[in-house]
Amino acid sequence: MKIALIGYGKMGHEIERIARERGHEIVCAIEMGEEEKFRSPAFRNADVAIEFTTPQSALQNYKQAFAAGLPVVSGTTGWLEQLNEIKEECAKNGKTFFYASNFSLGVNIFFALNRYLAKVMNRFPGYDVRMEETHHIHKLDAPSGTAITLAEGILEQVERKEKWVVNQAASSHDLQIQAFREGEVPGIHTVIYESDSDSIRITHDAKNRRGFALGAVLAAEFTQGKKGFLGMKDLLGAL
Repeated sequence: MKIALIGYGKMGHEIERIARERGHEIVCAIEMGEEEKFRSPAFRNADVAIEFTTPQSALQNYKQAFAAGLPVVSGTTGWLEQLNEIKEECAKNGKTFFYASNFSLGVNIFFALNRYLAKVMNRFPGYDVRMEETHHIHKLDAPSGTAITLAEGILEQVERKEKWVVNQAASSHDLQIQAFREGEVPGIHTVIYESDSDSIRITHDAKNRRGFALGAVLAAEFTQGKKGFLGMKDLLGAL
């Protein structure tokens, strides 16, 4: 498979390593300020584009890849207010887009565990619930997309919580997410249920970027021959 990388930072380099290990070819790598490469023959000859950039550039990157006829796999977070525009493009024009707030297989298992625990804890109002997430200092959005996905899983099940808020809860109906940015931490997410008697914690602690990069390459492989808006539930169901 011929892969184009949109974003060639630490994640891009890790994706490149894993893609080559799996027998794929990186035919184009686009960094910030190299937008002319979207029109290059190398980019247009790719089978798929994998995109990890910034919330500000993400939507335009997707449009450029679609214009070149490429499926897109993206892990950029912080742009989801424009998600419906991409879903509409997939539905109306037959584009292929795979999005995940986190490509780690372990994190997606953690998502499922979080939803199950929230369903159980909805029956026990003596426990309040909050979240903590820690990422490296280079991460631009807070809370992270992973934290938001976890929060949405809780809000779907725990009736006493109405919305998530960052850092400071104003009401008992708020789900507090404390967001920390420290050093080079790949990502730590903790969900905490606390009563007067005890506390229950579940945590996912990423050791490095390899799990995220592997998931992105698996997603790129999964897009081949498919149309529409795809996600990790589709991929995990096929593994």
